[in-house]
Amino acid sequence: MNSNAIFASRGFLPAEDPLVRFGDDSVFAPLDEWGDNLPSLLEDPGFRSYARGLRIPPLPDRDPALPMLQLYYVRLGFLASAYIHQVGMEPVKLLPANLAVPLCDVCTRLGRPPILSYDGYALFNWKRFNSAEPIMLGNIDTIQNFVKLYDEHWFILVHVEIEAIAARLLSAILDAETAVVAVDRPALDAAMRRVVQAVWEQVRVLRRIPEKMDPALYYKTFRPYIRFFEEVIYEGVGITPIDHRGETGAQSSVIPALVAFLKIPHKPTRLTDHLEDMRRYMPAEHRAFLKRVEAMPSVRELVDSTLFNDALEALATFRETHLGFAREYISRWVEDPRGTGGTPYLEWLDQLIAETRDFKFV
Repeated sequence: MNSNAIFASRGFLPAEDPLVRFGDDSVFAPLDEWGDNLPSLLEDPGFRSYARGLRIPPLPDRDPALPMLQLYYVRLGFLASAYIHQVGMEPVKLLPANLAVPLCDVCTRLGRPPILSYDGYALFNWKRFNSAEPIMLGNIDTIQNFVKLYDEHWFILVHVEIEAIAARLLSAILDAETAVVAVDRPALDAAMRRVVQAVWEQVRVLRRIPEKMDPALYYKTFRPYIRFFEEVIYEGVGITPIDHRGETGAQSSVIPALVAFLKIPHKPTRLTDHLEDMRRYMPAEHRAFLKRVEAMPSVRELVDSTLFNDALEALATFRETHLGFAREYISRWVEDPRGTGGTPYLEWLDQLIAETRDFKFV
């Protein structure tokens, strides 16, 4: 299957459903056991001492299959973030060599910074109960979690369904690319109509967050584990403290792809610099797709203006919904809120919403 077909059928989710376990006969089987037990292990104040004694099986010199690399990254990424940010303990500034070295190894092979990011937390971290049924809430669960509460499962799984819906969005964008080059207005309008429908469906799913996720539980129990690393030394890798962005939805490629497709002229600020930096945490093939969409001709002057405005309104509503949840789930609990990526997100999200609506036809 070529890359276009993958994006059109899977969005930014892996081409195949993620590997769930290495298997009992695998040299990596201990990682499955530690992953399964992590929520319980983190209840013990002695977790860090336990974690320093783990003997992580190293990757072979020759890369295993991509799904194995991704699961290895998920398991190591969760262990590393759990070690740095164990709830109930003060964050630490040194990741021990037994975790740091294999984490850096797998992340180098995957072409990404050595920290658990959105790809490991969501894109590679789900399974279907019934493989013949769609990737959607009710038919999916997580592979790995920090806590026992279903609230964390729900938080991740809502994002997974949004990513699955993005397949329709990317398929429509690819069709729009063909239509705009051919100056085929009816085909372009049809593609834009599918864009609008997909984004409104994503809004519908995003609005389900409160169904099974309590604001206090989110903020106090599992959000700390996905925060940024600040001046952390990776023992056995280097001696210079390093900062890395924490897991955040800004590392998803869905909204950047839509912004690039619509050519929304966001004013250059620290915000746009931050969003550009988020691309370092995306899989390489996603970064390449975003560049491709950015290079597409503008559809604005060819497509029906009402449809174009509808797409902008759907995107603005998605961002507004996100902003509302940011206030409910984060800012109400702290005086000076920063996102898990370490950013002043309230101010920035307001700016993005306004600039999106300002781009409408009048």
